[in-house]
Amino acid sequence: MSNAPTSAPTPGPTEAPVNAAAFIHSQIRTVPDWPQPGVQFRDITPLLQHPKAFRVLIDLFVERYVDAKLDFVAGLDARGFIIAPIVAYELNVGFIPIRKVGKLPYRTVSESYQLEYGEATVEIHEDACRPGDRVVIMDDLIATGGTMMAGRNLLGKLGAVVVEGAAIVDLPDLGGSALLRKAGLPLYTVTAFGGH
Repeated sequence: MSNAPTSAPTPGPTEAPVNAAAFIHSQIRTVPDWPQPGVQFRDITPLLQHPKAFRVLIDLFVERYVDAKLDFVAGLDARGFIIAPIVAYELNVGFIPIRKVGKLPYRTVSESYQLEYGEATVEIHEDACRPGDRVVIMDDLIATGGTMMAGRNLLGKLGAVVVEGAAIVDLPDLGGSALLRKAGLPLYTVTAFGGH
């Protein structure tokens, strides 16, 4: 089954409103040289600690998907688990956890993907959704795009229609967002940071 969006109502522009995006951007802390020298880690915990910023963030996602006729919001392990269940709750749809290998108790479908130095695997329960279910995948950020692509592939194996990938932060210089769009996955991100 194709992962392309159907003709049902689809989300609009791929960027958040400027004022809201700037506010969210201002709440994200950059930690230099973590977890290794040369990396500029984009830390969302200050955003989560700020009640107004957290509400603005969730409201942005809810407003985007309120008319998208979703069946589920899927969250990528681990920081996608922070925002995706809240958005699912607000939209009155189900939540699907996409977990690192070995964390789900029931029968699973798995997908491996390449990291910069090695390989990783994510899994989903084989009964997480049904063919034709409309799903948005959420994570905290898009870097190389491997985890989100693996999540999309897993949902596709179950026959779901992946409407869009969504994240708080895009790191476009790492190439993930371009890779995902080239593969046909529409993306929505609230803000972006240049560099690595």
